[in-house]
Amino acid sequence: MTADPVITQQAPTSTQLPATVRASLSPSRAADFKTCPLLYRFRSIDRLPERPTVEQARGTLVHAVLERLFDLPPAGRTPQAAGDLVAPQWDRLVTEQPELAGLFDDEGGVDAAEFLRSAAALLEGYFAVEDPQRLEPAERESLISAVIDDELLIRGYLDRLDVAADGALRVVDYKTGGAPREAFEARALFQLKFYALVLWRTRGVVPRVLRLLYLRDAEVCDYTPDAEELVRFERTVVALWRAIEQATAARDFRPRPSRLCDWCSHQAHCPTYGGTPPPFPEPAAAPDPLRDARSGPVAPGADE
Repeated sequence: MTADPVITQQAPTSTQLPATVRASLSPSRAADFKTCPLLYRFRSIDRLPERPTVEQARGTLVHAVLERLFDLPPAGRTPQAAGDLVAPQWDRLVTEQPELAGLFDDEGGVDAAEFLRSAAALLEGYFAVEDPQRLEPAERESLISAVIDDELLIRGYLDRLDVAADGALRVVDYKTGGAPREAFEARALFQLKFYALVLWRTRGVVPRVLRLLYLRDAEVCDYTPDAEELVRFERTVVALWRAIEQATAARDFRPRPSRLCDWCSHQAHCPTYGGTPPPFPEPAAAPDPLRDARSGPVAPGADE
């Protein structure tokens, strides 16, 4: 199993990739297939629309504030400064994604002011577990990618990458949900191992720490991978991709009911709930296999 480096801050174009590459996979879409093959189909093949929820928008806002916080000089990275970034960052997000403007119309009494206050409260949780004045991230909201098995491009966005003076890497992921439950923590660690694999294959360094910061409960979860584990994980990712290809060829994506169904936007199309999936897209209408698939909501507490 081989891996050729593809490191970029922009989504790579076909001219930048080995000619053998014919598919791509992000950690979120891989996790979708593991969770429920039919969910993968709805999001990646049918591309059914999903309206953002308040929880997802709040997570996006908090991530944006924490990214911008490190634009400030170290002494200026204070709780007050983070709070001052909330409203302007929300205005920017609404400008870029106008659908967010109507987010509160049918969300059961949640109003914009309360939403902004709740985001600020999550930022207080961040300052309870880290001191940003003592940090200088090497990368923030960075797209990383690598080619494995000669044919599969794997890629994803890092919330933050810290590099120590000795070259050690720490991958940091912000979670705006509550403290992890087992199913959600497994998904979060799957995502971080995905990033660790890309970094190892492109930079030759196994990250020393994979860190999850749970802001609501001000908790830190650290995990230390090793090279043997990442070799096994690479095999898992390739096997998962091959299973996706087989399901696509057979047009056979079956639902896998679980407690995560409670947060699914597609119950109306799911046979488990008496629905019918839309007709399977013809090959000419299928999505570009190299299109990055970062979008797609996740259950509360398991945000990307």
